[in-house]
Amino acid sequence: MLSNEVFINCLRQSGKVAILASEEDEKAIEIELKNQGKYVVCFDPLDGSSNIDANVSIGSIFGIWRRISDEETGANTDDILQDGRAMVAGGYCLYGSSTHFVLSTGGGVSGYTLDPSLGEFLLTHPDIKVPKKGNIYSINEGNSTYWDDSVKEYIQAKKFPTDGTAPYSLR
Repeated sequence: MLSNEVFINCLRQSGKVAILASEEDEKAIEIELKNQGKYVVCFDPLDGSSNIDANVSIGSIFGIWRRISDEETGANTDDILQDGRAMVAGGYCLYGSSTHFVLSTGGGVSGYTLDPSLGEFLLTHPDIKVPKKGNIYSINEGNSTYWDDSVKEYIQAKKFPTDGTAPYSLR
C-alpha cells in the first residue's frame, strides 16, 4: 500500500497527469480538475509483492497515454480504457540485487541500471530486442485446467517435440 501511495502522490503533484488507474484500487484516481495534465497513467506499484517472502525480484509496471477527454469537463474512464497501441510510453522497474528500469517510448526499448553511488540510472542495455526464436517457455502451469485447446497443444509441442528437436525449458 505504501508503494501505491508514493506513486499516487508523486503523479498527482506532477501537474502532468489527468487520471490514474492502479492495480491496488478498484476505482480510477481522478486528479482535481484545475491540476489535470494531458497524460493518463495506469500502473501496478509493486507487482509480485506476494513473492517478497520468497526473495524473488519484484517491480513496478506502468503505461502512459495521452488523455482523450475534454480538458474543460475533466478526465474520465474512457481515458483509461484506451487501446494499448495508443500508448506513448510503457515500462517497468525491477527491484532486486540491482535496480533496473526498462522504458519504451515507441522507438525501441532501452534498459537502465541504477548506480547507487550517483543516484542515477545509466543506460546499460540500449535497443533491447526479443530473440526471434528461443528455447525457453514461461507459463503458470497451475492454471492449465483453464487453458484453451490451442494453448494446451502449443505447450505439449514445446515439452514433447515430435520433430527430433530438443524440448524447451520451463522458467
